[in-house]
Amino acid sequence: HCLEPRYACAATQAALVACVARMMHAMSLPIVFINLERDAERRARLLLELSRVPMPSQRLAAVWWADLPVQQAAQWSSDPLNERQYYKPLRNGEKGCYASHLLAWQQLLASDAPALVVLEDDVRLTPQFVDVVRAIAALDTPWDMVKLLGRDREKSRSHRSLVPGTTLVDYLRVPSMTTGYVVSRAGAAKLLAHRQPFGRPVDVDLRFWWECDDLRILGVSPAAITLDDTSLVSTIWQDIETLTPGQRWRKFKMKCALTLGTLRHRHRLPRL
Repeated sequence: HCLEPRYACAATQAALVACVARMMHAMSLPIVFINLERDAERRARLLLELSRVPMPSQRLAAVWWADLPVQQAAQWSSDPLNERQYYKPLRNGEKGCYASHLLAWQQLLASDAPALVVLEDDVRLTPQFVDVVRAIAALDTPWDMVKLLGRDREKSRSHRSLVPGTTLVDYLRVPSMTTGYVVSRAGAAKLLAHRQPFGRPVDVDLRFWWECDDLRILGVSPAAITLDDTSLVSTIWQDIETLTPGQRWRKFKMKCALTLGTLRHRHRLPRL
């Protein structure tokens, strides 16, 4: 019994070492932002914001789908899969957006970083951004992705404090939007294993998380990023959606599948 305090001390030291290691990783967590070559104004604005952030950041050239070789396009996108999973054909802008996120996940796995912050170029950083990202990277709770922006008043299964003024959210149903998130190495590996090729837009695909080895997607509230005034004017697609009766029916069935799938599978994920 006289050795128990020594063992307890060793266990405490090991826990402290692990915590410090997570914090050191968080200090250097890399950031990439997805940006089309022609969007110079967005690029300049976001580069200025990121220059004030004490984390390494770089631009990831967004994929312009029409310029892709046929073989690469076929590797990433599947028309038969699209017909089964989604209610209409994907536009080139949606395909290019998805491919750009695939490149970000590949970049993470090609590095030695534990996680990666992925931003689209129409965002602004809140004053809490750095503290929130560092706290995410230091989490001891299992996670694959943490969204930095979701829909207002999103319902949650559970939640816990992340940093003062910000809550970590376990969504009742994962919201859309891929404007900004932190993805772990495990999360990137799951996505690359199950989303090549893809058949839905990337933000819709993430909502079907059980198809990716139970990809655990959390969020933060309030958001750590906001949309800037250019976000309402898409540089990827600008047409207004008009659906045929058949497409409206397929969209309804997809929404039902999302709701039923979430109800059926969410018990497998632990609460916060």
